[in-house]
Amino acid sequence: MANTPTEALKRTPLYDLHVARGAKLVPFAGYEMPVQYPMGVMDEHKWTRAHAGIFDVSHMGPCFLSLEEGIGGGDEAHAKIAALVETLVPSDIASLKQGQARLTVLLNADGGILDDLIITRPLGDEAQGSLYIVVNGAVKEQDWAIFETALAGKAVLTRADDRILFALQGPEAVDVLSDFFPGCEELAFMHHEPFELNDTRCIVSRCGYTGEDGFEVLVAPEAGLPLIEEMLTDERVEMIGLGARDSLRLEAGLCLYGHDMDTSRDPVEAGLSWVIQKTRREAGNFPGAARILAALKDGPAEKRVGIRPLERAPAREGTEVQVGGKVVGVVTSGGFGPSVDHPVAMGYVAAAHAAPGTKIDLMVRGKARPGEIVALPFVPHNYKR
Repeated sequence: MANTPTEALKRTPLYDLHVARGAKLVPFAGYEMPVQYPMGVMDEHKWTRAHAGIFDVSHMGPCFLSLEEGIGGGDEAHAKIAALVETLVPSDIASLKQGQARLTVLLNADGGILDDLIITRPLGDEAQGSLYIVVNGAVKEQDWAIFETALAGKAVLTRADDRILFALQGPEAVDVLSDFFPGCEELAFMHHEPFELNDTRCIVSRCGYTGEDGFEVLVAPEAGLPLIEEMLTDERVEMIGLGARDSLRLEAGLCLYGHDMDTSRDPVEAGLSWVIQKTRREAGNFPGAARILAALKDGPAEKRVGIRPLERAPAREGTEVQVGGKVVGVVTSGGFGPSVDHPVAMGYVAAAHAAPGTKIDLMVRGKARPGEIVALPFVPHNYKR
């Protein structure tokens, strides 16, 4: 999106806050977004690992998918909406418990990944027959069109991207947020609960994309702006930009859509076969099932792996991976890992060269530089289980 004309860019409800706090704004997913604040990417990254960072993710695609016939039908209604969504994703949505969320992937007919998304079953019998879904900002219009076309006459999609969606991430996030939403500390990872804030209903989910404990909060702007401004008076909290968001997720071994996964990759190649639960594998009734089940049975031709450059020069996206002078793969994400103090990367390599410890050459600016295949993640995950 980097070459989108500035006048065409959208702004999130937190735009004025970013400007006031000295953010450097860049085009991202059709929005003007903060890539960093005066603290700088390196220190923002380290702050999040040690304290609590607020990320504006309002550019993403929160929405609600509900049965055309209405909600409130208990388990039967959930079974109906789950069956509809399971025609588009390979995960078991039917077995979600109330309040539970699941990461999954939207697939095309060939089993290629159109997007990754989080699907949550709401709490309360009166809300059954609906799902809370968050898709990626860069492809939200595509995703929503797929839902609306495929489920026309059966389910209704309601956009919620006019609200503030922010992530509070880091080891001190739970102590900060529980001052505003008492009880959120009881949530387990990948679970959510609605809360009231100044007579406004909010959705608080214990999840995030940094590898740290944390939350994502969907809230109307009139309640969300004062909430974030008050949080920022807490010495444990800083605003964090896209630059650190990227380095944090890369250290955590988490895919970025459009880079580490796209329609040319299936979930098995991408190291995401865990999103396909046993019931769905046995049924084989999801898009691209033949390709995906074959990859599960026989192994994929290529695998997503962690890559460590052994010199200080980072291996960026597009860098060729070679073994013995032969190209065996490509880097899809790469940069410097502030927490580990060395360059880190992810990419795809031929399965024969995917074992951790495999020595490789990385073609950085036309020169072969040493590297090796390593296990992901580069830093351990600190989720609340």
